[in-house]
Amino acid sequence: MLVIGADSHLHTPMYFFLFHLSFVDICYSSITVPTMLMNFLAEHNIISVNGCITQMFFFNLLAGTEVFILSAMAYDRYAAICDPLHYTEMLSKGICVQLVSGAWTIGFLYALLNTVFTFRLHFCGPNEIRHFSCELPPLLQLSCTDTFTSQVVLFTSAVMLGAISFLLILISYIHIISTILRMSSVQGKQKTFSTCSSHMIVVGLLYLGAFIQYTKPSSVSSVALDEMVSIQYSILTPMLNPIIYSLKNKEVKTALRNILCKFKFLK
Repeated sequence: MLVIGADSHLHTPMYFFLFHLSFVDICYSSITVPTMLMNFLAEHNIISVNGCITQMFFFNLLAGTEVFILSAMAYDRYAAICDPLHYTEMLSKGICVQLVSGAWTIGFLYALLNTVFTFRLHFCGPNEIRHFSCELPPLLQLSCTDTFTSQVVLFTSAVMLGAISFLLILISYIHIISTILRMSSVQGKQKTFSTCSSHMIVVGLLYLGAFIQYTKPSSVSSVALDEMVSIQYSILTPMLNPIIYSLKNKEVKTALRNILCKFKFLK
């Protein structure tokens, strides 16, 4: 985020979305990792019901926002590769702001919908949530009232959120791949594909973990599997995102090198 903000050459739509993706990743990990570390160190690992639901709300908010920012980044790659002459027109500053604002709005509505139905549940006495963080599926298992409506809302909203965002990404990449295949130059194909590979890796990591977590049947569910998958898409993926984009991006590495050289010069 500091590199993108400091280097004027990176003030483009692609890096605008990457800046916001990095911000979401910071928030994503910040709502789970500190509490997790405190629980590892404390003798009594206690979180209130309201605190648990609050953590769940922000977790769902950021998850919903991230998947649609990734959709916006796929649209950015589509415009750059398939219609480069109209790229600046298709992704003007105003449109980029609208896409990011839309991602945050959808994430907020997704989190609010599931939180409202969670507040209608009752939890009897002290319970132990068998998870590193307060996510909705393990939280529903602790309710002493009927959770059928909440489960239907969770499954329907998660499937719709994932399906719509994934469909937008899929349509973009169908057009991108067809454009790449029509290129006559092998070097041009490789260069164009390399600009999309980082995004494809990030999308694959996020969707794979979320798909396993929210669509697996209850008969194959286990605490260890749930915790491993949760760590993968809530901690490891946000940590790897900026590394993946930085290591595979010459412009970011050049900008970082220039900034470090300036600091050395100042010393």
